[in-house]
Amino acid sequence: MRQRWSYFSGACVVVLAAVLGAQTPAGPPPGGRGGVGRGGGGKGGGKGAPPAFQMVKGQPIDTREPEKKDDHPAFPGQTRVPYAPTTPPKVTLLTDKLNNPWSIAFLPDGKFLITEKPGTMRTFNPKDNSLSEPLQGVPMVHYQGQVGLLDLALDPQFAANRRIFFTYSEPNGDKNGIVVATAKLAADDSAITGSTVIFRAAQVSGRGANQGGRIAIDRGGNLFVTIGDRSGSPPPDDAQKLDIMLGKIIHITPDGKPAPGNPFIGKAGALPEIWSYGHRSEEGLTINPETGELWETEHGPRGGDKLLQPQAGKNYGWPVYVHGIDYPGNAIGAGVTEAPGTEQPIYYWDPVIAPSGLAFYTGNQFPEWKNSIFVGALGGQMLDRLTLSGKKVISEEPLLMDQRTRIRDVRMGPEGAVYVLTDANSLMKLTPK
Repeated sequence: MRQRWSYFSGACVVVLAAVLGAQTPAGPPPGGRGGVGRGGGGKGGGKGAPPAFQMVKGQPIDTREPEKKDDHPAFPGQTRVPYAPTTPPKVTLLTDKLNNPWSIAFLPDGKFLITEKPGTMRTFNPKDNSLSEPLQGVPMVHYQGQVGLLDLALDPQFAANRRIFFTYSEPNGDKNGIVVATAKLAADDSAITGSTVIFRAAQVSGRGANQGGRIAIDRGGNLFVTIGDRSGSPPPDDAQKLDIMLGKIIHITPDGKPAPGNPFIGKAGALPEIWSYGHRSEEGLTINPETGELWETEHGPRGGDKLLQPQAGKNYGWPVYVHGIDYPGNAIGAGVTEAPGTEQPIYYWDPVIAPSGLAFYTGNQFPEWKNSIFVGALGGQMLDRLTLSGKKVISEEPLLMDQRTRIRDVRMGPEGAVYVLTDANSLMKLTPK
């Protein structure tokens, strides 16, 4: 029987997270509590109407007034680039029987491995659209608000070693923290075995927000992992402190050690696992398959969602500068949009779209989508396609607007189709018409 636990402050946190994180992922279903478990949870579909984006070629899609009234881009094209339509794809619903899905990976046998935030993994077989029972061997997770069982990645040598990596919120009394774990997928895909935590981030009391948890594996087989700042309002400066793991991107080996060449190895007062810092709530992370570069998206508060290309040792500014405001409506810190010693985003959204999931398109099924990067949007309820010229965003196209659903994850399949997971418990496939 699945264990659950609750405490008075937990109820307060869930309410606070709903107020402070209106643009962030849906939490447990009405009546649910934060807790420890491998299952449970209900549907988490769209919350309210999506933004009324305009579709005028050559004009920005977003005409909403910025949350930060004095906001301004640091350079041309940093926000609100022109709309550039392409031929709409065919959208096929593969299943709507998932339970708060969070991440997807493509197995060599043709099945998909999917994580579900309440604490389960399942496989989906596209040959007959069948969904497996929950896999055995998944560890207990803390499921509350945005935290639970999160991202998933296959070892580059998976075909030989069956090894997977995944992130989840680990319970510890009244605290929880994001961990990175490894295990092996059974030959019949029915269980994972030998689950072992290889890295633990800082734990926080009763917080179910700003978790991070995305994984990207570099060309050398090492792991980049996002660790959110887990903050409330007003935000502390934990993301700026190099002796605290919160608000960072880490770079570790498959055994959880600092990856060779990390920028803070051997530096006093700095954690050697840190790759970059000054991050908030990073829910998109990917490697550009053509260049090997790391790319990332993160949530701002009210305004200031970012697309970044994080580099070793760089400071990405949170909460020193922000293209947005705090949830109650006041300025964050000095209220500036630029600060010395910090890096600007390649692109930002104000008001927010709440980005989750990030993927480059390098397939052949959609020639019009070459040089594109896809951003899933929770609050925006769309799949945002950004056209890149090098590291500059030159156009934007919102897709799946008619689905009116929160996009949780996006991946390019091995055959060049695009797959999306949604908070409506669905898995969809995009192919040419």
